[in-house]
Amino acid sequence: MNSPTLAPNSAAARDIAYTLHPYTHLKQHQDSGPLVITSGKGVRVYDESGKSYIEGMAGLWCTALGWSEERLVDAATRALRQLPFYHGFGGKAAPATIDLAEKLIHLAPVPMSKVFFANSGSEANDTAIKLIWYYNNALGKPEKKKIISRTRAYHGVTLAAASLTGLPANHRDFDLPLARILHTDCPHYYRFAKNGETEEEFATRLAENLEQLILDEGPDTIAAMFAEPVMGAGGVIVPPATYFEKIQKVLKKYDVLLVADEVICAYGRTGNMWGSQTFDMKPDMIATSKALSSGYLPISALMISDAIYQGMVKSSEKIGVFGHGFTYSGHPVPAAVALEALNIYEERDIVAHVREVSPILQNGLRNFADHPLIGEARGIGLVGAVELVRDKATKESFDPALAIAARVAKAAEIHGLIVRALPGDIVAFSPPLVIEAADIEDMLASFSLALDDTLIWVRESGLV
Repeated sequence: MNSPTLAPNSAAARDIAYTLHPYTHLKQHQDSGPLVITSGKGVRVYDESGKSYIEGMAGLWCTALGWSEERLVDAATRALRQLPFYHGFGGKAAPATIDLAEKLIHLAPVPMSKVFFANSGSEANDTAIKLIWYYNNALGKPEKKKIISRTRAYHGVTLAAASLTGLPANHRDFDLPLARILHTDCPHYYRFAKNGETEEEFATRLAENLEQLILDEGPDTIAAMFAEPVMGAGGVIVPPATYFEKIQKVLKKYDVLLVADEVICAYGRTGNMWGSQTFDMKPDMIATSKALSSGYLPISALMISDAIYQGMVKSSEKIGVFGHGFTYSGHPVPAAVALEALNIYEERDIVAHVREVSPILQNGLRNFADHPLIGEARGIGLVGAVELVRDKATKESFDPALAIAARVAKAAEIHGLIVRALPGDIVAFSPPLVIEAADIEDMLASFSLALDDTLIWVRESGLV
């Protein structure tokens, strides 16, 4: 794919000159430049030339209500006029923040006590780690501090959250993970099940491995486990049957807290308001962000159980203050937008809409299973992925240096579709929850063309 010739004063040229991009191959970006998106409407976004793209990733898993939702724009405008900023330090509060906390507690899939607000999923998960340590100190358990995550998990990019994340690119050359962070098995049946092993047997083996890890480290040292209901950036990995049932029995046996990372899965993505409901998780903490405001303004929330809150009160009383928080924790403007987004999810019954249209996406993805490049198609609700392989029979992957998934994603852009390439030659889909059947069909058709374009290149290059 040829690099463009950029006018010296163009947006793309100035971007290359001045912007450091997240999750970008920096050397390639110097040569190719950005895709500059200038507007959006519904489930489509438009670049600076006016070309239209179906946004098959809802931005970054987040713009659940699509672009140009006027109710969210109006909510932000009203909030900016009334109280453009206030904070929560020293017991101060803004009405919108109070309303949002109350709403979240009432919506929670299991009983929760309090909400702590931050600005991103990374900060919510980072805060959860700090609160777990704070809580165990309050209980007089100073050794109970180790946190278990999973390989290929994604929980963010702050120092602690990136340590939870189980992807090599988030650790290499960042000197991560930090101490006290452990990783157990990835629950990806396609990649890691043994020959002849059923999903239930695979789940049993993973639960046994988790228990052995806890015993090897010492149960009195293990504080919590973090888990996404569906693993997102690690490859849209749907847990095997009985997985969370068996995992939670182990955690309960050894008094290990469960933190549900609902940053991607909440608000209908999996066909229920919460991914925890889809997989019958009973977490002690819930981290949520992204679709909380439909991505319109940065905000995240961490919900905690009453037991954890009471422990925090005890430590705060001892120390004289709860010494954690961000300038923008509970910012009234994002809080107002998030509250309106939650109202829209309920009023329009977004969960019911997801259940109605998601079979079109899931069946469509599974129809790609016969394509020569596809090893597995998977997903649930309105989140899915396909995994590209060199050999379908052996599941052999392409050389990572070829970046086949990135090539498919770039070809999809040519055909008017934005998807996301993930490590392991996986292409992810997570369209706005308001997407209609016809747009899903268009999305799948564009992706089919991108797959075929890539297959031609793969064959001409002698890679299969």
